[in-house]
Amino acid sequence: MAYRGGDAGGRSLEGAGSLGKPPGPAPGKLFLGRGGGQVRSRGGRGVPGGPRPYARVRRLLRSSGVWLQGTAKSSGAMPTNFTVVPVEARTDGSGDEAAERTEEPGSPESADSACPTSGDGNPRENSPFINNVEVERESYFEGKNMALFEEEMDSNPMVSSLLNKLANYTNLSQGVVEHEEDEDSRRREIKAPRMGTFIGVYLPCLQNILGVILFLRLTWIVGAAGVLESFLIVSMCCTCTMLTAISMSAIATNGVVPAGGSYYMISRSLGPEFGGAVGLCFYLGTTFAGAMYILGTIEIFLTYISPSAAVFQAESADGEAAALLNNMRVYGSCALALMAVVVFVGVKYVNKLALVFLACVVLSIMAIYAGVIKTAFAPPDIPVCLLGNRTLAKRSFETCAKTQVVSNGTVTTALWRLFCNGSSLSATCDEYFIQNNVTEIQGIPGVASGVFLDNLWSTYSDKGAFVEKKGVSSVPVSEESRPGALPYVLTDIMTYFTMLVGIYFPSVTGIMAGSNRSGDLKDAQKSIPTGTILAIVTTSFICILKGALLPLFKPFTHILIVPICGALSRFGEALQGNLVIGMLAWPSPWVIVIGSFFSTCGAGLQSLTGAPRLLQAIARDGIIPFLQVFGHGKANGEPTWALLLTALICETGILIASLDSVAPILSMFFLMCYMFVNLACAVQTLLRTPNWRPRFKFYHWTLSFLGMSLCLALMFICSWYYALFAMLIAGCIYKYIEYRGAEKEWGDGIRGLSLNAARYALLRVEHGPPHTKNWRPQVLVMLNLDSEQCVKHPRLLSFTSQLKAGKGLTIVGSVLEGTFLDKHVEAQRAEENIRSLMGAEKTKGFCQLVVSSNLRDGASHLIQSAGLGGMKHNTVLMGWPESWKQADNPFSWKNFVDTVRDTTAAHQALLVAKNIDLFPQNQERFSDGNIDVWWIVHDGGMLMLLPFLLRQHKVWRKCRMRIFTVAQVDDNSIQMKKDLQMFLYHLRISAEVEVVEMVENDISAFTYEKTLMMEQRSQMLKQMQLSKNEREREAQLIHDRNTASHTTAAARTQAPPTPDKVQMTWTKEKLIAEKHRNKDTSASGFKDLFSLKPDQSNVRRMHTAVKLNGVVLNKSQDAQLVLLNMPGPPKNRQGDENYMEFLEVLTEGLNRVLLVRGGGREVITIYS
Repeated sequence: MAYRGGDAGGRSLEGAGSLGKPPGPAPGKLFLGRGGGQVRSRGGRGVPGGPRPYARVRRLLRSSGVWLQGTAKSSGAMPTNFTVVPVEARTDGSGDEAAERTEEPGSPESADSACPTSGDGNPRENSPFINNVEVERESYFEGKNMALFEEEMDSNPMVSSLLNKLANYTNLSQGVVEHEEDEDSRRREIKAPRMGTFIGVYLPCLQNILGVILFLRLTWIVGAAGVLESFLIVSMCCTCTMLTAISMSAIATNGVVPAGGSYYMISRSLGPEFGGAVGLCFYLGTTFAGAMYILGTIEIFLTYISPSAAVFQAESADGEAAALLNNMRVYGSCALALMAVVVFVGVKYVNKLALVFLACVVLSIMAIYAGVIKTAFAPPDIPVCLLGNRTLAKRSFETCAKTQVVSNGTVTTALWRLFCNGSSLSATCDEYFIQNNVTEIQGIPGVASGVFLDNLWSTYSDKGAFVEKKGVSSVPVSEESRPGALPYVLTDIMTYFTMLVGIYFPSVTGIMAGSNRSGDLKDAQKSIPTGTILAIVTTSFICILKGALLPLFKPFTHILIVPICGALSRFGEALQGNLVIGMLAWPSPWVIVIGSFFSTCGAGLQSLTGAPRLLQAIARDGIIPFLQVFGHGKANGEPTWALLLTALICETGILIASLDSVAPILSMFFLMCYMFVNLACAVQTLLRTPNWRPRFKFYHWTLSFLGMSLCLALMFICSWYYALFAMLIAGCIYKYIEYRGAEKEWGDGIRGLSLNAARYALLRVEHGPPHTKNWRPQVLVMLNLDSEQCVKHPRLLSFTSQLKAGKGLTIVGSVLEGTFLDKHVEAQRAEENIRSLMGAEKTKGFCQLVVSSNLRDGASHLIQSAGLGGMKHNTVLMGWPESWKQADNPFSWKNFVDTVRDTTAAHQALLVAKNIDLFPQNQERFSDGNIDVWWIVHDGGMLMLLPFLLRQHKVWRKCRMRIFTVAQVDDNSIQMKKDLQMFLYHLRISAEVEVVEMVENDISAFTYEKTLMMEQRSQMLKQMQLSKNEREREAQLIHDRNTASHTTAAARTQAPPTPDKVQMTWTKEKLIAEKHRNKDTSASGFKDLFSLKPDQSNVRRMHTAVKLNGVVLNKSQDAQLVLLNMPGPPKNRQGDENYMEFLEVLTEGLNRVLLVRGGGREVITIYS
């Protein structure tokens, strides 16, 4: 038997069969192993190489009783000399001996050799639908019984193979270290944890939402905003997150969601630009959220657990607030380092700790509601000291009274000594202290006390204002004294509604914690919607019930005293520095303190776990080049470098140290991400693309649009300048990705939206000619290609881009001669070359290439069919065939004249650039010079419009525009000039005007001789019908003879050439073909040819061309560009050669010429 296959490089492999039993293992023996990357050798090291698709071949052969043996003869990853041996047929030992002979140690065939990889260095998306080389070669054997479909199997896999790969599809990134110990060992992958809904989504979301804001700031927010406005704040934020979760669920269930979570969903729905910009902003928001949670942890530790652990004391710093910030910086940095180490060790340890931390959170919440129930029957004793209606901080004193009675009499208290300059009753005291009494009230008096109504409304205040109790009388004083030593409770931050929204919103931003781990989920499509929505429902119920609905019930009185003891004092100064909500908990306040501490620790760990994975997903997509280094990590996919960057950015937030300053920053980034998630869902729903088939059915585009609007409103409600700053950052990232060329094609919704918008616009654009005011040059550029499919005259595209001020359509077209089946590869290469040149010349437009049996038909097809609907070209731009007199030019004069006729028939304008290689490139600048327009006939105003458009470009900007027109003998030159100036004035075009008079005179001898020479050459070519080279030699012969005739009188009477002389230029085949013809008749024909007289109409045309050329040269020889009316071709095709000669004479001696032929309609108007 024989086997034929291919190696990794695509080379053919053949082997001849021999009989025998399978050989035993031998030193140095090569064998085919599974997996990719190298060929292993017994007793030797692996041979590096590309992927080896032969594992399945080896298994199939061995399962059929065949042994494959061989040695390597090349640098490929497959042995190129091997034997296929049926096991049962082998009876002698010849095979073993042969194996031993071919596999001797040290033989050249068994030496290690390097195999070049076939990859191009670009990362491939891990998808079961990609039919790569390995799939193709394995399909060779899978489809052996499907011979009818052999041709299809070269590009399409078998259904069985596809379904197998779909069932075993993994969204883990490739690149895992592979090991192979023997020939039957399998590829071993280090798998990341595969988490379910509860562990992977529900718990991380719950832990992020029930974080620092809930325990440290919610009671303060309710106290400052009141019950009604607090309910509005919580409701708005929860509604926003719920609508976002619905949109996210729809996107997440519309296909596999690999690593990247929200970034992946946005980028695949809105494109790489939006995805990268919003993804990076969301990454920054998640990172700053980690900083916020760490700061909350340290605040709980230093304020409520161990105040004595502070490194900086109030006396050694600028004050107590500054000391607290410095302590938070020190302890926060240490906590960040510890958490980063835990995350670095592995996500499974984070999940184990998360369970412990979440248990503490649940116990804390249960303790709060247990305390609420207990308070209904036995309110706690929480005294609050008031001076007048002002709240006093009890840290500096114990007795809430000015004086107290003892056995010896009345003595002053510590509070007296704080407000007076001595302890005696006659000491000088603060006026407000003297005028008002000191009272002590209960912090939780109960609903029956009527304090509920006082807490319905907001009590916003400025920074440094007194915390005052409503309903308590006080005596105002004329001068307010606020020395720092007085024990008043003062507000340390200005409060208002929008600021509180910005501070509270981060408490509901944990909804993406689960989707950020999409790469670690067992079934992301199932887990993300279920876990996220359940977490939002749970936490929304807790927050709304705790923050707004509790005051409606009699037992829940802890909210009612917030304006006194904690609402306007964030750190519980009125309660001797105790946590406000902790005073309510049962059985002990320490349950809340410890629970909130571990809650914030857990939320910080979740942020430090999710943010690096998000950055890794962005880096691996390669849309931002300088971030690609962060796509690497440990062998199991852990984002090591991304974690390092995340820790550094998080440290920046910790150095800010203020929890209330960090919260609004991350609110902006989160809201922006949520806004684009809603936008993505709305766009996909409205487009109704066939691929939009989410399993989650409870969505609607109106909900997504409402969520997007709410997110945008919340951004500006929180902080309009932070919102603008976040949008500026996202805009810069967007433009950077766009500038770097985001060449990723993910089938995103923005491109689908563009397609729909283009279809809608095309259907609205009228198919007829546009109004003159809307006319703009829609240019079809006809390019010539060389034998290598490269553009011959690239400056034609430069000139096209210089006309871009017209903001019109540009179609760059070309023609390849041949059939499409034979030329499709060349056509693709030519199109790539043209697109590359368009990019280099900054020409915005489309490329359209036609393969036709001849160039003439191809150009006609382009002129007829280029464009779509109302977006069709109205102008054709082409180069002058410089070598039209030489018949080897691929775009010959005949094709050129036919193209001129085609544009005329199609009512399209024609621009012909002569001497195109002298035209400026986009990098050149004309510092001076003129653009001269020779307006001979009016054909729509193109001659006026084109210079105006050119002068908008930086190349021609400094050139002056001059317009020349020709006056006949009977014309009034002065009046013509005035009329032309008035016409240009109404056209709003600035230009110099000059009228040139052409005097009638006799036809010169030079014109007559030039016409005669032109006609003689034309007649000669028609009669002889020679080959290309022969035609060129005959034309040159006639030219030489007529030149001699023009210079000497003797030459004019020169006898016509003999037939022998003429036939010397013919080929041998033509001489044989003509041997039976009458030579006398041929000779007389040539005699008649040289005795011709020129046609009078041709003489007149040549006279006009020569004379006009002289006038143009006199005025515009030094002009940077000359625009001329292009005469139309003759109706009689027999005069095409003469037409080319007329144009050549008309433009002779000019450097840069643009021949303009209008399309027969007005393109410029004097009206607005």
